[in-house]
Amino acid sequence: MANYYTDHPEIEFHLNHPLMKRVVDLKERNYVEKDQFEDAPVNYEDAIENYKRLLDITGDVAANIIEPNSEDVDLEGPHLENGRMIYASKTFENLDATRKAGLWGLSMPRRYGGLNLPNAIFSMASEIIAAADAGFQNIWSLQSCIDTLYEFGSEEQRQKYIPRICAGETMSMDLTEPDAGSDLQRVMLKATQDEDGTWRLNGVKRFITNGDSDIHLVLARSEEGTKDGRGLSMFIYDKRDGGVTVRHIEHKLGIHGSPTCELVYKNAKAELCGNTRLGLIKYVMALMNGARLGIAAQSVGVEQEAYNEGLAYAKERAQFGEKIINFPAVYDMLSRMKAKLDAGRSLLYCCARYVDIYKALEDIARDTKLTPEERQEMKKYTRLADAFTPLAKGMNSEYANQNAYDAISIHGGSGFIMEYKCQRLFRDARIFSIYEGTTQLQVVAAIRYITNGTYLSIIKEMLESEVSDDLKALKERVAKLVELYEAAINKVKEANDQAVHDFLARRLYNMTGDIVMSLLILDDATKAPELFAKSANVYVRMAEEEVLGHSAYIQNFKAEDLESFKA
Repeated sequence: MANYYTDHPEIEFHLNHPLMKRVVDLKERNYVEKDQFEDAPVNYEDAIENYKRLLDITGDVAANIIEPNSEDVDLEGPHLENGRMIYASKTFENLDATRKAGLWGLSMPRRYGGLNLPNAIFSMASEIIAAADAGFQNIWSLQSCIDTLYEFGSEEQRQKYIPRICAGETMSMDLTEPDAGSDLQRVMLKATQDEDGTWRLNGVKRFITNGDSDIHLVLARSEEGTKDGRGLSMFIYDKRDGGVTVRHIEHKLGIHGSPTCELVYKNAKAELCGNTRLGLIKYVMALMNGARLGIAAQSVGVEQEAYNEGLAYAKERAQFGEKIINFPAVYDMLSRMKAKLDAGRSLLYCCARYVDIYKALEDIARDTKLTPEERQEMKKYTRLADAFTPLAKGMNSEYANQNAYDAISIHGGSGFIMEYKCQRLFRDARIFSIYEGTTQLQVVAAIRYITNGTYLSIIKEMLESEVSDDLKALKERVAKLVELYEAAINKVKEANDQAVHDFLARRLYNMTGDIVMSLLILDDATKAPELFAKSANVYVRMAEEEVLGHSAYIQNFKAEDLESFKA
């Protein structure tokens, strides 16, 4: 029987990373709950075994329920009835299956009914479910919105809402509006207070994923007369209280199972989450960083499934008396798809581990004072997570698009026929580099870490790691790319021109991702050559191809060249 976890040993490999020991020890607070909760691990090894069992269950549900339902969900999609969104019929089956399997509230503490899983494990489960159906992964993974409520809500709100999510109720984050997409400072949904202090929400939200969910986190303008982010606060809306209707469900290119709604708030009762005025500048930033990691996991899942589809078809399809997998043009595509998948997955879990460490230390700091060493550790991993999140989201969302495109190319004319899955993967993947911040916005988030030398410092530290003898020549080639990368950064900085800086930022970003992932995949291949040696060889060659090109472009670019590109 198929299993989307055990069928891919590359996922389990990342459970064995040395940093996972620190992640788990912090998350479990040295296993203090082992006597209080039956499912709490007694030590690190027990925790890892628990994770493997959970992922095995996830892989089974994904392969044998969610994936078989995916085509019907894609064809039916959600629909609108009397101001309410109704899921596709098979989506209800998926929800029921994941609830019965205990796959809700994964990241929440056990005292609220959760499983207390690290982000790295949640990301693995998310990747697995996305491989089965990226649209359903949206619905399921939005449970991670509860992390923001846990982090910034009151204890009363935690006790009220978290157990409901752990039991399988759904969530959404209601941020964007008709005139406020990427520029959330323009949000105008109005939040006012009754005389008794009750908050009421009025206005319209647009492009809300899973918009008719049970519990919503809502960005609204609480400060009358303001027009920027300082007037925005975060609110909790409970569907049980009424006051919100679905006006429209978008007809989208892909992820058909994931309802994208336009919502009308009419005097809807809500609760303030945290403090006023911090909705955008603090709470949404935390919410979005979690969502971006989720899209990175979603992207890796589709990268994997696109590769699977392309590989299976190439093994079966014969032309000119030979299987097409033996054609250089085809195995070149497949090797690149696999290299992007392996390197992108390594980047995803590297980032997730960084998030886990700083988030666990933040959580500990709510109860006890951190030691100076722990404060330094939290500062270090906060910075690393902040730097790696836009890389993980941006690079993987682009790779998902590229792998889905190549899967169709391998299928030839059949790939253009709706009966083949690769066309759905292609349609689904297109949104990944758009929502939760376009790739261009990931570049904006990452560029300061490029120009201030943060990434360069990380890369040089990574270069000091030992690799196996078979990979030393590849590592030397990467070291030469680092020299070109540093020279390119200096060239852009020396131009001292903001327009030039912004124009060339995407090329510097791509160079950063190429080099970081080259070093990550070399490290993976050193530890598990049977899994990653081929991908390391292919990926480094791809990185060379791209970094050399970007380097030449930047070194030969002049400020006056900008005029040639303006419309």
